[in-house]
Amino acid sequence: MSRLNVEHRTSNIERPILMALRFIYLQTSDPQNLEGLIRFAQNFIKSTEYIIRCWTFNVRCSMFIFFLILNFTGSQAVAGPVASLQVLIEQTPEGETVPLQPGTYAGPVIIEKAVILDGKGQVTIDGLGKGSVLLLKADGVVVKNMIITHSGDSHDRVDAGILIRSSRNRIRNNKIENTLFGIDLQEAHENMIIGNEISSKNATLGLRGDGIRGWASHRNVFRQNRIHDSRDMVIWYSNDNIIEENEAWNNRYSLHFMYSGGNTVRKNTYHHNTVGIFLMYSRDVIVERNTIRYSLGGTGVGIGFKEVDNLTIRNNKIVYCTTGLYFDLSPFQPDRYNFLKANIIAYNVVGADFSSTLSRNIFKGNAFIDNLETVRVRGQGVASENLWEGNYYSDYEGFDRDKDGYGDFVYSHDIYLDTLWMDNDWMLLFSGSPVVSVLNLLAKLAPISEPRRLMTDRKPVFSPSAAVLFSKANLSYDPPVIDIEKDDEEGDEMPARFASHGDDDPEDEEEESEEEPGEKANFNRYFLKQ
Repeated sequence: MSRLNVEHRTSNIERPILMALRFIYLQTSDPQNLEGLIRFAQNFIKSTEYIIRCWTFNVRCSMFIFFLILNFTGSQAVAGPVASLQVLIEQTPEGETVPLQPGTYAGPVIIEKAVILDGKGQVTIDGLGKGSVLLLKADGVVVKNMIITHSGDSHDRVDAGILIRSSRNRIRNNKIENTLFGIDLQEAHENMIIGNEISSKNATLGLRGDGIRGWASHRNVFRQNRIHDSRDMVIWYSNDNIIEENEAWNNRYSLHFMYSGGNTVRKNTYHHNTVGIFLMYSRDVIVERNTIRYSLGGTGVGIGFKEVDNLTIRNNKIVYCTTGLYFDLSPFQPDRYNFLKANIIAYNVVGADFSSTLSRNIFKGNAFIDNLETVRVRGQGVASENLWEGNYYSDYEGFDRDKDGYGDFVYSHDIYLDTLWMDNDWMLLFSGSPVVSVLNLLAKLAPISEPRRLMTDRKPVFSPSAAVLFSKANLSYDPPVIDIEKDDEEGDEMPARFASHGDDDPEDEEEESEEEPGEKANFNRYFLKQ
């Protein structure tokens, strides 16, 4: 219809009615419904015109009729879900898809049987600011293509978009926004968390919740999620998880491990966060082919290690960070190593920062490119007790006359006036000044005291594009086995690190192992009691 086919006079009584009809025409796309409304309005006008003309307050009556028509047509023009989502879930047979109409459903909602929620990008679940929007208690639930929003704001209750307290669920392609925590897993195993976009509430960084949090949750897959404007993604007390192809920005920790083992982190992109990846009290973790950039600020770190063992860090790009790699008491166990191979550490303020003199970190085939400081060691320590071999350093001042890809001379990192800011970050303000640069040059040419040698690489690679840099021969290394019992052979007493603290009953341990041998073998093998 190109116009309202209504024959009318422009009286003060009919004008507001016709205005309402025009408004209805603009808001609806159903011609049959519109024609019915027009006929209703025409009959209504004819039957009430005489009575209304007799009233002195014709303006008030006209407005009354106007709102009557709007109230009548409102239910016709606005469509949306009418049934409770909780009721729909309870009515759906297990294993079937919950019938959802496009629109908004109210939460919170509890799912206690295996059903499928597929919003097809047109369904929103609004938690109305009360607790968690979805709570999954049953195994095998599928939640996909939903918009989940408006959780509560309690950190104590862990108000989240989705709380997972079960296993083998599939959470795919959802948009989770304005929720304190995004997805929270607790003792939840073998879940697939794929393709979700997650953001927290609009709060200061420390008061936001975590985008994804896994606690005592094993063998989960976190893939292709986009986490932003959140706090952290944390994996605590959780083993054998895969974190791959995710992107995170505007967070505090893109990824934070504690007391976890056997996890794999690969092909992720983390940028514009305070910290890229930080591993604490963990072991047997593989971190490979990730890109970490712009971890800035006073505490900005690309990848950090605290009391971690047997890590493999390879083929990562860590660029434009305050600190590329940060080491604190790692490795922790006296017979363990950490392996750092084929990484690009470039354009950072500090390439590798050590909290003190550490050992048994193996650096092979890495490229340290144009960092303001290649290596820094705090507390008057050195980094020479680690293995540095076959790495590229952009400040190397040697040649490659035999064209074998390696420099003709060893690379040594000595510090002169650098000691001024080695333990005082504020002194970095003067590191690039002309006076300090001249003094540093003179100290190198004619040192008046012995410089502190932080590390030495006896086979530095001459060029970052040299084929030898990432070659198998250059990256291979078989570390020697450390016999930690050698010093205790003369004594009969058990070493302190293996001694019981008096709170363990061997009989109880045997009973527990008989009851749940599989679970202990699977989940606790990384942290056996020493």
